[in-house]
Amino acid sequence: MTSNVGSIDRVLRAALGLVLLYLAFVSGLEQFAAPLLKYGAAIVGVVMLSTAAMKTCPLYSVFGIKTCKVD
Repeated sequence: MTSNVGSIDRVLRAALGLVLLYLAFVSGLEQFAAPLLKYGAAIVGVVMLSTAAMKTCPLYSVFGIKTCKVD
């Protein structure tokens, strides 16, 4: 797979992933007590972290989007 996620995009994805995981499991907010929202946020958080780590986003590939400057 070729890289299609740039550095700023990676940082934002990683930050969003960490925030979502924090909200789902640590924050104790009443909104995240419902299993659907809690585990939904956790799944999206893990996906964000993994796409940031792999430098590849499958949806970017489908739509032909590329935020990195170097192949």
